[in-house]
Amino acid sequence: MPLPLPATVLVVGAGDLGLRLTQRRAVRGDTVLAVRRRAQLADGLGPLVHALGADVVSGNGMAALPRRVDALVFCAAPDRRDEAAYRALFVDGLSRVLDAVQAPRIVFVSSTSVYGQDAGERVDERTMPQPAAFNGRVLLEAEARVHAAGGRALRLSGLYGPGRTMLLRRARDGVPGRAHWTNRIHIDDAAAALDTLLDEHASEPVYCGTDDMPALERDVLGWLRDREGLPPVPALEGAETGRRVMNARLRGIGWTPQHPDWRSGYAALLTDRS
Repeated sequence: MPLPLPATVLVVGAGDLGLRLTQRRAVRGDTVLAVRRRAQLADGLGPLVHALGADVVSGNGMAALPRRVDALVFCAAPDRRDEAAYRALFVDGLSRVLDAVQAPRIVFVSSTSVYGQDAGERVDERTMPQPAAFNGRVLLEAEARVHAAGGRALRLSGLYGPGRTMLLRRARDGVPGRAHWTNRIHIDDAAAALDTLLDEHASEPVYCGTDDMPALERDVLGWLRDREGLPPVPALEGAETGRRVMNARLRGIGWTPQHPDWRSGYAALLTDRS
């Protein structure tokens, strides 16, 4: 069933990714309820965006959430990278939201960390998850809760874009690259993927959000140093590790990334910084 026009969309976690999705939905004419612990939002989001202050981890302010909306997107991020923080947000906090809000369409932002394959394997939505660390295990548990509520999970690979320049900093610092397969998605393309999953034809329970070109870390760092006019740094020796995430299912429902590969995305980022 398609979303009504216009729809009321609840975005839990109005950070960088959530605000980009909020802007996209508001342009379409949707009423967007953007949830963060403090209700202040950036200026210029328009009259169709309403800020709600609620802390889904502690439960404070949950009464501000509406009982029913047309669509719910959970894209909150934990304050710390430890298992307690992940469980507090993605198990307890997510459960609070799903218990409090009814929505016929639910999208949960997960991660490709649910895959533990580490020898260069190709993985997609049909691949059995084998999380090697707590974050993947907790997110897989959260996905099950979302599926039980009739929702979908978007497993994002590494986000990059304005303000997300970790690999660029490593390249400039001369960190030697490894023969490690990496996967990434520009943050604008991640917001576009969420937007696409709110459409009626997105019917599968899981989608992988990543660009078209997995790449070895050493190749990315070497390319970035070359673009910055820096001399090459010898790469580390060793067997290939990591995995290559495929995005055919997401492309199959109409998602078309603005930056289909990391060269496109980083070239735009370097141009914006110059």
